[in-house]
Amino acid sequence: MNEYRTHTCGQLCREDVGKTVLIAGWIHRKRNLGNLCFVDLRDHYGITQCVFDSSSDLFEKIQNLRVESVIGVEGEVIVRQSVNKNMPTGEIEIKAKKLVVHSEADVLPFQVAFEDDSPEELRLKYRFLDLRKERIHSNMVLRSKVIHRIRELMLAQGFTEYQTPILTASSPEGARDFLVPSRLNPGKFYALPQAPQQFKQLLMVSGFDRYFQIAPCFRDEDPRADRSPGEFYQLDLEMSFATQEDVFAVLEHTMGTLFKEFSNGRKVSEPPFIRIPFKESMLKYGTDKPDLRNPLVIVDATPLFGNSGFGLYDRMVQEGQKVRAIVAPNAAEKPRSFFDKFDAFAKEQNMGGMAYIAFGASGAKGLSRFFDAQKLDEIKKFFEMKDGDAVLFMAGKEDSVSKFAGVVRNKLGGELDLFEKDAFRFCWIVDFPFYEQNEETGAVEFSHNPFSMPQGGMDALLNKNPLEILAYQYDLVCNGAELASGAVRNHKPEIMYKAFEIAGYGHDVVDNKFGGMINAFHYGAPPHAGCAPGIDRAVMLLLDEPIIRDVIIFPLNGKAQDLLMQAPNTVSDEQLKELHIKLDLEDNN
Repeated sequence: MNEYRTHTCGQLCREDVGKTVLIAGWIHRKRNLGNLCFVDLRDHYGITQCVFDSSSDLFEKIQNLRVESVIGVEGEVIVRQSVNKNMPTGEIEIKAKKLVVHSEADVLPFQVAFEDDSPEELRLKYRFLDLRKERIHSNMVLRSKVIHRIRELMLAQGFTEYQTPILTASSPEGARDFLVPSRLNPGKFYALPQAPQQFKQLLMVSGFDRYFQIAPCFRDEDPRADRSPGEFYQLDLEMSFATQEDVFAVLEHTMGTLFKEFSNGRKVSEPPFIRIPFKESMLKYGTDKPDLRNPLVIVDATPLFGNSGFGLYDRMVQEGQKVRAIVAPNAAEKPRSFFDKFDAFAKEQNMGGMAYIAFGASGAKGLSRFFDAQKLDEIKKFFEMKDGDAVLFMAGKEDSVSKFAGVVRNKLGGELDLFEKDAFRFCWIVDFPFYEQNEETGAVEFSHNPFSMPQGGMDALLNKNPLEILAYQYDLVCNGAELASGAVRNHKPEIMYKAFEIAGYGHDVVDNKFGGMINAFHYGAPPHAGCAPGIDRAVMLLLDEPIIRDVIIFPLNGKAQDLLMQAPNTVSDEQLKELHIKLDLEDNN
């Protein structure tokens, strides 16, 4: 028998009444009623109530112990007088006969038994206490179950798990690398992998057909609510002799099954998921991460203006700017303040303002004073509106007004309570531009993944305007969050050299930075494709957690610091000397 316990704190039930048991855990709560002291004892599995009688010599001992002290309690299982139906052990309690103190707790920096408003910095400094809280603890358990299920689903589809290196070479694309100095190679540095991109492609060249890995990735990025600085985990996968549709089928089965099983009854999109071209997504939703729970769609209203009679928009259209509009169903009778609020929001975002037309019961309002009845009828038909609807307009340069319209779409959907409840709505964004133009320098740059195959292959690179070339790149989006990114890979050296040349990288750069992979492609490379869903973000969605740090077991804070382990930190002069490094820090005083 285990010397610390015969049962866990979530195991005992009415069938155990009369047994003498031994349990162990943390003091979750204490309630002193004078002649009785009730102790909720908690471990990883649950909570069991223990009762200490004032006639017992254990009474004073338990009274003097703080919550979160670790104890062992031996006693008889009895029927609980006041049944608690909200906990699995709520029909029984333990009448304490023996108490062992394994570890006493100091005064706590914050409460563990319930949620409080403790600052995040304090919670992260004492993360081991924060992880004892029911919500955070259960988050980590669900994360473990999700990863376990992912492995089952991938193995069942013929994939094999491999581990790729953590120390690798720096890459000129993507986010900033985390660099690691080499002691044995003075002046040279490893980089922690932003993703196992090159290695998984090399596995395909090596003849491994279907690879996957629960991969740690390292990027020196600024944090966001849905992005943790430093490191994150992804389901990394690659397939030989595979098309875009083959990857879609694998991910739709894996992520669709995963979300159905862990959604607690919420609706999940059925495969095949909707495919939306990037250009269409930017027009209709103002983003390449559309939230399809919101039924509102952005419309290009530019054709309505130019000589409409509304001088401001007419002038803007004549100058080459665009007008976007969103129909707000059944919003015509909203008070003027509703529309004024959106106008003020546009001005706050440096978008000049917003106009509207409301087709109410007493006639059209808003911008309608600038138009005659014929023009108003044209507008109503253009948007397929009915009486009671309103339409909001915004104008500006195409890129900025499109993105702003995407923000307004979600804001308006929220204000009108239009979002579908309790649902996960997936879609694929496809046909991304292969290149984009840097607004500041005018240079042509990769827009997404430089290892992707351009649509049209070498012919497109040689004969098309680079900014018109599309790529076999795709993102999986769920509820407005990018859940995965992937591509059909470029497996031909001559196409890769040309693609990088257009982006300003010579053959020498490609050979230096991607030498291992480009060299391998000269020895027979299969067509291959892959994708990489983010595990942290998937768990965040499943748990409906607004902050990604609450689904990561030991996260960094917003300044990329580990407050618990005090990292990053200074190192000794001896360590720096071994690494052939001298510091040249700015004086901040």
